[in-house]
Amino acid sequence: MLLRTMKLPLPAMAAVVALCAASYLLAVWTHPAPPLPASSLAAVPCNTRQPPAPAASKNDTALDFSIHHGASEEDAAEAGAPPLRRVPACDAGYSEHTPCEGQRWSLRQPRRRFAYRERHCPPPAERRRCLVPAPRGYRAPLRWPRSRDAAWYANAPHEELVAEKGVQNWIRRDGDVLRFPGGGTMFPHGADRYIDDIAAAAGITLGSGGAVRTALDTGCGVASWGAYLLSRDVLTMSFAPKDTHEAQVLFALERGVPAMLGIMATKRLPYPARAFDMAHCSRCLIPWSKYNGLYMIEVDRVLRPGGYWVLSGPPVNWERHFKGWKRTPEDLSSEQSAIEAIAKSLCWTKVQQMGDIAVWQKPINHVSCKASRNELGGLGFCNSNQDPDAGWYVNMEECITPLPEVSGPGDVAGGEVKRWLERLTSPPPRIAGGSLGSSVTVDTFIKDSEMWRRRVDRYKGVSGGLAEKGRYRNLLDMNAGLGGFAAALVDDPVWVMNVVPTAAVANTLGVIYERGLIGTYQDWCEAMSTYPRTYDLIHAYSLFTTYKDRCEMEDILLEMDRVLRPEGTVIFRDDVDVLVKIKNIADGMRWESRIVDHEDGPMQREKILVSVKSYWTA
Repeated sequence: MLLRTMKLPLPAMAAVVALCAASYLLAVWTHPAPPLPASSLAAVPCNTRQPPAPAASKNDTALDFSIHHGASEEDAAEAGAPPLRRVPACDAGYSEHTPCEGQRWSLRQPRRRFAYRERHCPPPAERRRCLVPAPRGYRAPLRWPRSRDAAWYANAPHEELVAEKGVQNWIRRDGDVLRFPGGGTMFPHGADRYIDDIAAAAGITLGSGGAVRTALDTGCGVASWGAYLLSRDVLTMSFAPKDTHEAQVLFALERGVPAMLGIMATKRLPYPARAFDMAHCSRCLIPWSKYNGLYMIEVDRVLRPGGYWVLSGPPVNWERHFKGWKRTPEDLSSEQSAIEAIAKSLCWTKVQQMGDIAVWQKPINHVSCKASRNELGGLGFCNSNQDPDAGWYVNMEECITPLPEVSGPGDVAGGEVKRWLERLTSPPPRIAGGSLGSSVTVDTFIKDSEMWRRRVDRYKGVSGGLAEKGRYRNLLDMNAGLGGFAAALVDDPVWVMNVVPTAAVANTLGVIYERGLIGTYQDWCEAMSTYPRTYDLIHAYSLFTTYKDRCEMEDILLEMDRVLRPEGTVIFRDDVDVLVKIKNIADGMRWESRIVDHEDGPMQREKILVSVKSYWTA
């Protein structure tokens, strides 16, 4: 009775309430959520494993919003989340479905300049809203670096290249394993020896601390050139079309090598200007001498000042090979003369032709090039109102993309980048020079880098797969910003495809390349130019807030599922209300998900959703 009638003064009552709240928060903070488990059954075939569901424990503080969001369909609707839909599986024939490449709607496009092999996405009414299955017998890819030389045949069951390119040491089948000996059409003796020959012809070091960190391989085959450059700290973006050499890019991705579907046809490549230290073509079948040099002009756009272009195969050293190439000396000589003329018009310097390899170098600025236009004639410079970094559905033009102005003839246009590894953490020239505006400064770059180190530490605390070195290899950052997520993982055996969405406020892809990382542009209302099961882990920071009212959340999630490997992880970071809606859809996609707190504690509205895709096959 005494307790019922006792009245506390107002200040004392407030103090009691505050103490209770503090006690609750301390309990939450001191019992962090355990990581989602990664499978430890590496020796067991994948088709015998159960999916790694997020296990609950007495210390599990995963946040449950079902009381307020989705305890029933009525509650879900009231909270703004749609009712749960069990997403059906696609037919087994769609196991390698690439919505924007090689489909029937692509065949309606013009044949000229291979326009039909570019990106052509389906109209909304023809999109497949189902889960793309893995092929029967699919297994978790071999771990890097073993995967560089081998992949499971069941994951990429194609023998066309085995039959066609086996003699050139591209690929061969050995029972249930595909072997990649490291050869190529122009380097049958192996990629390492070929890379040494390129370095000798260019007069540079292709290795750690050298002038080349980012490279572009056009028409890459199974990407052995890029695969072997990785051991020399050179990160290569390899691309090839989905053509008669079916699945070559799929093979590259199964090897754990960066690659994507692409072609040089009518549109610019989806990369910014001044991105690559070296571009390479080894008998890539790109008609460099045609269309007034349009494709060499595009290579010039994406090459850094002082960057190198390497060409091996026709017409280089035609005097020796013309019979094997089944072409006349006159035809090959004319082609080589045309390429030399285009290179001169671009103000490139021919460094050397050594055997089957020819190397040109782009100037470090355009001071003398602009002064010599009257002498050389031919190509002019593009208009100043053209955006040199634009690379999403932008037509190629027959003009030279001008380099930024310099103070003197010895200055590097746009600023000189540091050598790797200093290049990763030094303020990129685009930021130091203020080209991104006052909102992105050297100070904000430094703070961003530190913030992402903290965030990645938190991710490793809630994702066992990311924490286990070697468990994951191919990573995708869907909204990469300044590349901080990838930079924070530099000591892990992973590579990250950094995507700058077309809906992003600032175009930061040039900054990402200046840091020595790689990436591409992408509109997430469309499918990505890659095969199913490309990535082991996907990171999506504020992506769905960025794309709010632009396209359907479910369509983006279905695309994420398409490119995610079985038992792969997705880490979402967004406002809690957005994450609840995402989880509601993901629960119908054979994903196991849970929401955990921000690294700064439970009072932050921004939280983290960790999802693991179940293992299942056609």
